[in-house]
Amino acid sequence: MVNVPELFGSNVFNDDVMRERLPKSVYKALKKTIQDGETLDESVANAVAHAMKEWAIEKGCTHFTHWFQPLTGVTAEKHDSFITPDGAGNVIMTFSGKELIKGEPDASSFPSGGIRATFEARGYTAWDPTSPAFAKDGTLYIPTAFLSYTGEVLDKKTPLLRSMERLSKEAVRILHMFGKTDVTRVMTTVGPEQEYFLIDKDMYEARPDIIYTGRTLFGAKAPKGQELDDHYFGSIKTRVSQFMAELDKELWSYGIYSKTKHNEVAPSQHEVAPIFTTTNVAVDNNELLMEILKKTAEKFNLVCLLHEKPFAGVNGSGKHNNWSISTNTGENLLKPGKNPSENTQFLLFLAAIVKGVDEYQDLLRISVASAGNDHRLGANEAPPAILSMFLGDDLGAVVSSIEVGEEHESEGKKTMDLGVDVLPSFKKDTTDRNRTSPFAFTGNRFEFRMLGSAVNIAGPNIILNTVVAEELKQFADELEGAKDFNKAVKKLVAKTFKKHDRIIFNGDNYSDEWVEEAERRGLLNLKSVPTAVKHYIDEKNIKLFTENNVFSKEELHARYEVELENYAKLINIEALTMLDMAKKDIIPAVTSYVRELTDTALAKQALSADIPVSLETKLITDLSQKLVCFSDKVADLENDLIKAGELEHDMQAYADFYCDTVFADMQALRAIGDDMETETASDYWPYPSYGEMLFGV
Repeated sequence: MVNVPELFGSNVFNDDVMRERLPKSVYKALKKTIQDGETLDESVANAVAHAMKEWAIEKGCTHFTHWFQPLTGVTAEKHDSFITPDGAGNVIMTFSGKELIKGEPDASSFPSGGIRATFEARGYTAWDPTSPAFAKDGTLYIPTAFLSYTGEVLDKKTPLLRSMERLSKEAVRILHMFGKTDVTRVMTTVGPEQEYFLIDKDMYEARPDIIYTGRTLFGAKAPKGQELDDHYFGSIKTRVSQFMAELDKELWSYGIYSKTKHNEVAPSQHEVAPIFTTTNVAVDNNELLMEILKKTAEKFNLVCLLHEKPFAGVNGSGKHNNWSISTNTGENLLKPGKNPSENTQFLLFLAAIVKGVDEYQDLLRISVASAGNDHRLGANEAPPAILSMFLGDDLGAVVSSIEVGEEHESEGKKTMDLGVDVLPSFKKDTTDRNRTSPFAFTGNRFEFRMLGSAVNIAGPNIILNTVVAEELKQFADELEGAKDFNKAVKKLVAKTFKKHDRIIFNGDNYSDEWVEEAERRGLLNLKSVPTAVKHYIDEKNIKLFTENNVFSKEELHARYEVELENYAKLINIEALTMLDMAKKDIIPAVTSYVRELTDTALAKQALSADIPVSLETKLITDLSQKLVCFSDKVADLENDLIKAGELEHDMQAYADFYCDTVFADMQALRAIGDDMETETASDYWPYPSYGEMLFGV
């Protein structure tokens, strides 16, 4: 039996461990740094480093690493041992404050978008004391920021921390106007739901497309998919249940608040969801969670797939970013209260978010842009690539009444009477949930549902924090000079809702009618990565980030370049993998099957001219024609890859060509390949089928 309270956080250098192991003065100084952002003294860093090292050694650690998040989309780490020569041919185990605070990994091979040349190798990692260190696989992991020798940011943590500070500063300004002068810090919190697929490892190893790209590039639909909705919240298979139990234990040991687990919509698809925590810690925890998902799967001869669309024709995987704002005094600023229409403070923060989502739709879309997520958005399994907000009936009615200057009386929560004495009655929520909305209000938070399952959630939260900070700053600037504060707030809220209500939509975001309606409203529909990312460097967005000190203009241009380059490289890898599979496996397999059919037909004719061979003849003709067409499509793809290489000097044109031309070639090639799979004997087809993979665990 698992003792969860004892297990929880056992691998984390958390607050309890620090309080126990650090001198009181050191502990207080470190807490000041964590809570109030004060600079850490070197003597304090030395004491913390020593305590960390002693604790880590007790956990079996021999090494330490600065764990950071470069622009690769995954985490990075360089391991150094604690050993130091003692001058007598032996070693002692040491770890200094300097080693804790700063590291120097080679920065030349990480994406920089032109900020760093290849020969400019030096980079720095800087300890983030707000995210606790942890012990894993014999190494002490220290969460850090990553920057270049000349100071430009090369990671996702640093701008996230900057955005959190900006939002805190402006939110505190607003709250002080409401008389809440005891509030000194405001934090954003996140609870990211994580979807994933599990497939048998033996089948994974027989699929080069999944190995190289994370998704199937060929594959005909199985006879059964998700049509019956029987997998969603269904009984969990034994092997998967054992995996989930082990996953929970691992996550709990690293202080990750794993709360919910269940089957998702598609066969072999599942979800794990943690409880809310501070955004910075939530980001680190989610990166660690994705790694633990993969490593835990290996113990059960499974492979965890985090690609947004590993299987065509069934539900893809997302990551819902539940985002809220809280004060250091424990108040949730997005909690409407019993009568939202009278909660002026809540309405002001809501107005800032509505205004921000409307004005910076493009940035929020960019924050979830990836080659994998392009397969999901707008595919009746995820919100479209159009940003909109769901407020629900009750809150929507409040906003509408404010716009026209009328009073609104909230109906409050009604009692659900189920009509059966033995079943309990309970209060129902004042609004339903809208699972089709990209950005939905769900009681005391917003659920940003456009994120892909593999994304680092730092990106979307950097945008959210910065956008809301900017709007709160504008509000604070306007309200500071007001003679009648309450009257000014109400006027500002009404003006904001009226100007930006086009972004509010409480209907079905999956419908074709909404796409048409959104266009009439003037909302953006940025369907692909290259189309979206070019807005990164729009003048209004450069102004937003530079004035809020989240990105410099150079850092923003670098991210624009990196996003486009990553997209083109991913599509290129997929295209090369398809060509490899087509030429080395699929064409030879279908040719062999056609040869067998031909031999069978000839053998029948040799026995007797009266034996019909129409079936074989039809199959031979059909498959032979498709093979010729398939071969032509292979040539088209090869030729267009050559053309793509000629555009590499212009990153926008390069990415556009991969999106519009190369990807179209890949879809055409796949369509014929999948068609041939349905007509080729399974003994000849070189890969496990969709049915085997999706129902084989």
